[in-house]
Amino acid sequence: MGPMASAKYIFVTGGVTSSLGKGIISASLGKLLQARGFRVTIQKFDPYINIDPGTLNPYEHGECYVTDDGAETDLDLGHYERFLNICTSQANNVTTGRIYNNVITKERKGEYLGKTVQVVPHITDEIKRNIFLLGESGEYDFIITEIGGCVGDIESLPFLEAVRQVRWDLGPNNALVVHLTLIPYLKAAKELKTKPTQHSVKQLLEAGIQPDVLACRTERPLPLELRKKLALFCNVHLNSVIEAIDADSIYDVPLLMKKEKLDERVLAKLKVSSRKDPDLDHWKEFLGRLKNPTEEVNIGLVGKYVSLPDSYKSINEAFVHAGAQNDCKVNVKWISSEEINPETCEDILAGLDGILVAPGFGERGMEGKIEAIRYVREQKIPFFGVCLGMQCAVIEFARNVLKLHGASSTELDPNTRHPVIDLMEEQKKVTEKGGTMRLGAYACRLKKGSKAYNIYGESIIHERHRHRYEFNNKYLNDIEEAGLKAVGVNPESGLVEVVELKDHPWFIGVQFHPELKSTVLNPHPLFVKFVEAAINYKKSKTVNG
Repeated sequence: MGPMASAKYIFVTGGVTSSLGKGIISASLGKLLQARGFRVTIQKFDPYINIDPGTLNPYEHGECYVTDDGAETDLDLGHYERFLNICTSQANNVTTGRIYNNVITKERKGEYLGKTVQVVPHITDEIKRNIFLLGESGEYDFIITEIGGCVGDIESLPFLEAVRQVRWDLGPNNALVVHLTLIPYLKAAKELKTKPTQHSVKQLLEAGIQPDVLACRTERPLPLELRKKLALFCNVHLNSVIEAIDADSIYDVPLLMKKEKLDERVLAKLKVSSRKDPDLDHWKEFLGRLKNPTEEVNIGLVGKYVSLPDSYKSINEAFVHAGAQNDCKVNVKWISSEEINPETCEDILAGLDGILVAPGFGERGMEGKIEAIRYVREQKIPFFGVCLGMQCAVIEFARNVLKLHGASSTELDPNTRHPVIDLMEEQKKVTEKGGTMRLGAYACRLKKGSKAYNIYGESIIHERHRHRYEFNNKYLNDIEEAGLKAVGVNPESGLVEVVELKDHPWFIGVQFHPELKSTVLNPHPLFVKFVEAAINYKKSKTVNG
């Protein structure tokens, strides 16, 4: 059981604590290899038993990222796409739940023919099958596999055993392990400590894996003596001890890793000769714009999960990309929709140059979003509504402009007299929560002459979805006649995807998630133009005010 020999496999494991940034290290290494002309993809293996993160609270796990093929995945896949400018798919994110589900399904069908089904070999074989899946196409030179969680966790053990076997299966120079660990700084003793890393490597060795490269997360530069100590006690080559120092921006990390020669070490160990030095001109140009803005705007992000910014990771990054494109520093102000009501609204929102009303599920905080939209609509402040944000714009318009009292979404009020937002037809029979929404990329036709059409510069676009409720077309004529235009519609279903307000400098709501497709090299046009609108609004304030 092994893949085509063409692809080389790189595994990224983590020790000491989780959240050290395995995803960013993986994406950065991928970027450097890609910049040398290699074909690279990255996959994430998550040790939890949810079949995918679609049912997880964003507070638990950050945002749920959606791919073109409709997979609900870990937010690290967002980093892979933003850094590598590629599309990932269901194959790029696998959980323990999915592995067990596959094995149990096979067992029920009788595919194991009376054998006792066990963690080793059956679960580990299924993990290996998934590890090799992307390599079988022959499309890639390198497959980077990030193993979620932390070495020493009970649930990570089958994954580590699978990695150990893969290294054995592939033989020398075909697989490599980068172990990301923490070198804490003890303030009282004024020193960096290597012991947690030594323990972590020891645990990895107990699982039968000797790391090839140590990436050391640290707040302070690693002195040579410390690197020598790590090399000696962790049994790695001195120049394979890589310093991963805290960076101002995640987008600095590829350049920091290049400086530490991470990509060179990996190529040397895998016996691959590089065709050229990494070409990072575009990347450096982006960083130059990011770090030397000539403008600055304050944009309010109104949502209900604002105490954990990772809940809106892709939106935040889309603002970074769009800000750089406009030579503008975007200060995202996190505003809890539950704090907004008619009394507090002006105090909270005055002084902002633009407002994005964020996606979300459930009724909590929805009235605050609707109130915020009333304010920006009346005050002519640039507004961008995403998914639920668009739905709230429709509700607000129906209530306050069309005077449809009690207009609502059936998500907020199942008995509303005016369900301007309603459950999709195909959703009405659905009882299970996991993976049952409208998910993935769908086409949308934009009306010529609309703002959205001018922003995209084309009439058919494809954007990613994650929702159950939709614009209720029974109200379409009334809403359009009053001035909120449906300018983007799905050609097959007639589902309204984009609304924009006449007589407003910039008021656009979209049913899809444009933030998911924004990358460093291709900032999303809606975000680019929204930031531009915020810059213009700020300038007009100074002129008029």
